Amino acid sequence: MRIIKLNAIDSTNTYLKQISASEMLDDYTVVTTKIQTQGRGQRGTVWNSESNKNLTCSVFKRGLNMVADEQFYISIMTSLAVVKTLQSFNIPKLHVKWPNDILSENNKICGILIENVIKNNNLIESIIGIGLNVNQTKFEQLPNASSLKILTGTVFNLDELLQLLVMNLKYYFKYLNSGEFEFLKAEYEQKLFRKDKPSSFKDIQGNIFAGFIKGINEVGHLQILLEDDVLKEFDLKEITLLY
Repeated sequence: MRIIKLNAIDSTNTYLKQISASEMLDDYTVVTTKIQTQGRGQRGTVWNSESNKNLTCSVFKRGLNMVADEQFYISIMTSLAVVKTLQSFNIPKLHVKWPNDILSENNKICGILIENVIKNNNLIESIIGIGLNVNQTKFEQLPNASSLKILTGTVFNLDELLQLLVMNLKYYFKYLNSGEFEFLKAEYEQKLFRKDKPSSFKDIQGNIFAGFIKGINEVGHLQILLEDDVLKEFDLKEITLLY
């Protein structure tokens, strides 16, 4: 496994995209940095991190043999790989907040940003960006953020975490490559934050409504049972789950 270690970079995803455009990268080539100055999250959010305190990395994968409509399964298996990694360190009450934030109870400890290359409706390459809060203990203006050190009182080795994370990515990619989508979907749904619990949501018009998360459909849209017993599906841009 090739690991490119940087002291600082604007975005590991951006850097990995740039080098993949100019050279033939091996699968699971990793870019990691001590500090990321312009880390990005879902919906255009910015991810801030103290230098050398957290695991900030991007992983390259090609040869996916998937069509565009199946790309959410990259998000599913990445979420499961992060959860499996954290379970090895007895991190409590792990959940996936749709689509791919990793929580311990109600606190966010990891964000995932996946950027796929699609040609002729086929998924060609994927760059998997992961930002895991590890040894940082102060998060200004982020009341729902936490870290592995806050949760356990332990200082973690970032290189050890990275090695285990990549191993678990490989583990779940085996299921993906063999087309075991139903297994991955079922395991992901078991980890969904607030599944089958009364929850509040906000739509793109700013309206707040109640419902029960039931799961996801085949393309990753969130399925919510509304008060009138209607099951409705929402994509990422249409809805926000409120804490």
